[in-house]
Amino acid sequence: MRPLTEEETRVMFEKIAKYPPFALSIGENLQLLVDRPDGTYCFRLHNDRVYYVSEKIMKLAANISGDKLVSLGTCFGKFTKTHKFRLHITALDYLAPYAKYKVWIKPGAEQSFLYGNHVLKSGLGRITENTSQYQGVVVYSMADIPLGFGVAAKSTQDCRKVDPMAIVVFHQADIGEYVRHEETLT
Repeated sequence: MRPLTEEETRVMFEKIAKYPPFALSIGENLQLLVDRPDGTYCFRLHNDRVYYVSEKIMKLAANISGDKLVSLGTCFGKFTKTHKFRLHITALDYLAPYAKYKVWIKPGAEQSFLYGNHVLKSGLGRITENTSQYQGVVVYSMADIPLGFGVAAKSTQDCRKVDPMAIVVFHQADIGEYVRHEETLT
């Protein structure tokens, strides 16, 4: 477990800031992720995975040897072998409050989305105004529970006049991955 290098930090923050749902809002609020009211948090690298952890827990974990440590805090993502950063679904709860573009889906469409399927117009509850085509969105249930990430297949205006069986949000990641891929999420 070690701090991120300047290059790794730059790549990770660029990915979070450029990822369309968070482009304008999370870029301005990255400091809020680190300096929180309940303490100071930091990002640490362990086995090519980036963990978001409080400094208190990080100091306690310093007593555990690196080969025995499985994970620490919340996994935000991982670095691939080509040194690109991949955002994991486990970061959703920390990033969703800052999302600019959101989509709410009806209860009948939630299960389909959580199984990895795209969102159809018939399952669309609401969409943020001025969402453009191919804009990244955070998908919510009608009860305002974040369900995952997606990309708008149609703009807000186009969604109003498309066929009910047309795809309006392309699936990217969802919280159903906890069950489908639990062995690789650590």
